[in-house]
Formats: sequence, C-alpha cells, structure tokens
Amino acid sequence: MPSAKYLPADARRAETVEAVISLAAERNPGDITTAAIASRLGLTQGALFRHFPNKDAILEAVMAWVSDRLLSRVEAAMAGAAKPLAAMEAAFLAHAAFVSDHPGVPRMLFGELQRSEDTAAKRLVRTLLGRYRERLAQQVEQGKRDGSIAADVDTGAAVSGFIGTLQGLVIQSLLSGEPARIREGAPAAFALYRRGIGSHA
Repeated sequence: MPSAKYLPADARRAETVEAVISLAAERNPGDITTAAIASRLGLTQGALFRHFPNKDAILEAVMAWVSDRLLSRVEAAMAGAAKPLAAMEAAFLAHAAFVSDHPGVPRMLFGELQRSEDTAAKRLVRTLLGRYRERLAQQVEQGKRDGSIAADVDTGAAVSGFIGTLQGLVIQSLLSGEPARIREGAPAAFALYRRGIGSHA
C-alpha cells in the first residue's frame, strides 16, 4: 500500500524490502525497476535513493532479509523437534510455509542465482544455501547415528533430495499461480522423501 508518510531510516528500508518481495510475487524480478519500487511505496525515486545508493543495494537488503528470516524460522522449527527426522520434517514444513507466505522470495532467489555478475546479493544467496545445507547434513548424520535414517544413505544426496523436493513444490506453485499449494503439498512430499532415507530395519 503506498505510504509517503515519514518513517525512520530503518523502518523505510524494511518497508522497501517488503515492497520488492511483494512486487516479485507479481512480476519477473528482473523487470522490477526503482521507479516501480518507489511507486509502490508512494515515494519519488529521489526519496528512495536517500536510503539505498542503487538497485543492487536494495537487492542486497532483500537477500539479507530473506536469509535472516528463513534461517531463523527453520532453526526455530528444528529446535522444537526431539529427533533428527522430526527436525527435518519441521524444517521442511516451515520452509514451505515461509514461501507460501512470501511467494516473491523464490523468484528473487532464482533470479539472483541466474545473474552472471557476482553481486553482493548473489553471494548472500550462496551463503544462505551453504548454511542451510550444512544444517541439514548435521541432522542426516545424527539420524544415521540414532538409527532413524538408513546408515548407507549418502548425506550429500539426502540433503540435495530435501532441497530438490522443496524446489519441486515451489516450481509447481509458481506454474499454477497458487502459492498455497506449497503449504498444502508439503506433508505428503516430505512423507515420500522420508520413506527414501528412513531406516527400514
């Protein structure tokens, strides 16, 4: 909703991030201009540039927000689970819910990874994915030790399968234009994934 009211710098920056994610849910992120962002906020471009020197700085702030919020939600979900597989399921469902709530996020992530330039925003995405994979790998290894995950499961493949299953749900929702399908399909998708890595002893 356009808002030309005065806001402190931090609040204006946060509002800008939310505007970009909202715009990304409606259009190709590569087509989002600073004019469109300013218009969504009810500002002039000059006012917008008082808070960000350029568009790349805006994208960097968006990716920093995504990294912080997504990892925080996933970590909180994992912390509430008693067993590794339960922690992975909680993370899977929390991630699906996050994307369902913010459908512009995967568009932004995919868009940054496809850019040829090595931007600060792209580096943040790579760091996010690296930290996420590391956290999942820890859970897989713990599950192999406690017997809930098959001992012969390849940890790297299990992590890739987790992320790939999530990405499949995301892509289907983007194609259908129905973000709620991510949240709705997540339990059954994880159940299938769990059958693949779970111990059958």
